[in-house]
Amino acid sequence: MSTTSPTIPKETARHVLWRYDRQGGCQPGPFTEHLMAAIERADHQNRAILRDAYPALSAAMHLARYDEEGLAKLHAIATGQAPLTCTCGDAAGPFDLRGRCETCIGDAA
Repeated sequence: MSTTSPTIPKETARHVLWRYDRQGGCQPGPFTEHLMAAIERADHQNRAILRDAYPALSAAMHLARYDEEGLAKLHAIATGQAPLTCTCGDAAGPFDLRGRCETCIGDAA
């Protein structure tokens, strides 16, 4: 997984939706619950460390908190509504928020 443009798997999107008490959310295990709390509460330096270790979860948490349409985007990922295929034809995913698969993200880096 690219850490410069991480993909957000359905399961991760569902966990973050649960954190924000949104429809389509699914309660994660205790470790992930505590990890999400740590990401939210971390100072800049420690958040960067957590982002390097957990890029998808950090990206999803950032999206939910700082993007006006973030929760809607996460809901679309969680329900399989966005995006369904990459321009290269990959339909397996996961995809980043620009619709690129992991292979295309790696090629662009």
